[in-house]
Amino acid sequence: MPAAGLLDGVGDAHLAGMIISMTTTKIAVSLPAGLVEQAQRAVAEGRSSSVSAYVARALEEQAKLDDLASLLEEMLTETGGPLTASERKAADRALGR
Repeated sequence: MPAAGLLDGVGDAHLAGMIISMTTTKIAVSLPAGLVEQAQRAVAEGRSSSVSAYVARALEEQAKLDDLASLLEEMLTETGGPLTASERKAADRALGR
């Protein structure tokens, strides 16, 4: 359990899978104004501890999606690729669609 006060305001759901002692690197990025405003609003509303934390969480989620896409591609390669149109129709019929 983290020391008291270290992560005040951060819900347990936000900590799932997060490495508390993660090394950080400072970078500069250009973002659309609307996204910056959304991140700042999340901080103001207490949904994120900082804009950096908000962006880090978004990058973590994108990394998960990328990993899933890679896994799906690997699975499709191993099983002969995506369903053909006729295979999809047969599957839909079997599922009552």
